[in-house]
Amino acid sequence: MGAKRYPLIDYLRVLALFLMITYHLVYDLDHWTNSSLDVGHPFWFLVGKTAALLFIFLSGFSCGLSHNPVKNGLKVMFFAMLVTIATYIVFPEQYVRFGILHFLALMMLIYPLLQKLPDLILILYAPLAIGLGFHLKNILVNTSVLLPLGLMYPGFASIDYFPIFPYSGVTALGILIYRYFAKSNKLQAKSKEKEKSPKKGRAYPMVTWISRHSLGIYLIHQPILLSIIYLLKALQLIT
Repeated sequence: MGAKRYPLIDYLRVLALFLMITYHLVYDLDHWTNSSLDVGHPFWFLVGKTAALLFIFLSGFSCGLSHNPVKNGLKVMFFAMLVTIATYIVFPEQYVRFGILHFLALMMLIYPLLQKLPDLILILYAPLAIGLGFHLKNILVNTSVLLPLGLMYPGFASIDYFPIFPYSGVTALGILIYRYFAKSNKLQAKSKEKEKSPKKGRAYPMVTWISRHSLGIYLIHQPILLSIIYLLKALQLIT
């Protein structure tokens, strides 16, 4: 029997990828060209934040579907550290210390502990974590050690920062929703051997493929976007 997939999750993950790539394209055009696009506009902020929250929520949900979330977490953490190294080389003043991949990896690694928590604890934790995150962002400390928690130091800057507070609250919501669907059997699953045709209750094969390779797409999309932009600038097609 092949691994089961949930079409709704695949569609939502593809939506998150689309929003993320769109946001990063606008970001790159705003920062590296003379485009009139403004990535700081509330609309683009909403696009980027929606993509990130979807990824975090889906990660919490998907941990319940995974046979080995710790192994997945170690894999994601490996790539997260590569992102840290790469951004330190290219953007030493704003390199990624604790970005979304670091956050997702940590949540996967501690999922065996999270899954033991009763529903009531997770229900209480979600809003408390989100609220605490909004409170901590107004507090400055004189160390970088507490960055994963959401406590920043004076002058801190990063092109990608997703601390435990508030975002673990979104992870908790993903876990809760998974439990609800798992208990009520409201999501229709299909085995991977039956992905050939988009019959009722199944995702299209391309959607499934993109969803399954979302990590790889996340890792390569920015280098591809920047390469295209610099190529167009070299050809003087854009300025």
